[in-house]
Amino acid sequence: MTKNLHRQQFGITREDRESLLNQNSKLIWFTGLSGSGKSTIANALESYLHDREILTYTLDGDNIRFGLNKDLTFSAADRTENLRRIAEVAKLMIDSGVVTIASFISPLISDREMIRDIVGSENFLEVFVNTSLEECERRDVKGLYKKARAGEIDNFTGISAPYEAPLSPDIEIKTEELAVNEAVNLIYDHIKSTIVTK
Repeated sequence: MTKNLHRQQFGITREDRESLLNQNSKLIWFTGLSGSGKSTIANALESYLHDREILTYTLDGDNIRFGLNKDLTFSAADRTENLRRIAEVAKLMIDSGVVTIASFISPLISDREMIRDIVGSENFLEVFVNTSLEECERRDVKGLYKKARAGEIDNFTGISAPYEAPLSPDIEIKTEELAVNEAVNLIYDHIKSTIVTK
C-alpha cells in the first residue's frame, strides 16, 4: 500500500517555525505509575513555560482516550498502539515548532524506546516521576488502585501489570521529596538551554 504514497515536501520547515517562535521544540515525556504526579507536574510545567512565552501543548493519557484513541482497550497490544499513535502526534507537534509535553504511564521500556525512535532521540526528554507504589495507592486520586485491588480492573500497572522503571532517565523526580514547584524548577533548569533561544 505504501508504494503508492509519496512524501510531500513543503516550503516552510521546522526550523522556520522555531525561528518564528524563538524557541526549539522538544518532546518532554513524563512516565510513572498512576497517581505518581505526572499530570500535576506536567500541567505546572506548561504554565511555567507559558508565563515565559514558550509555546507548548500537553498530551495527556486520559484525554487522548476520549478522542483519538477511544477505539483502544487496555490490552498489552492496544497499550503499545496507544503510545505509538501518541508518538506520531508528538512528532507532528515537534515539527510544528511547539514544545510538547506528554504524560503517560508508558510502563514498558520497549514502548518508551519506540517513542524515542519515532520522534528522534535528539527530540526526546524522558522524565521519570518516581513515586512509590505505596504512596500512589495512598493518594489513589482516581480510586483506581482500590478497584484494581478488588479485581475490577484488569492489567492495571503496578498491581496486575508490570511497570519497568527507566534505567537512565534524563530527569528523575522523586515526588515524596520534592514539591511540585521544585520539580518544575528542576526540569526547567535542565531544558532551558535547549528550548529557549531569545
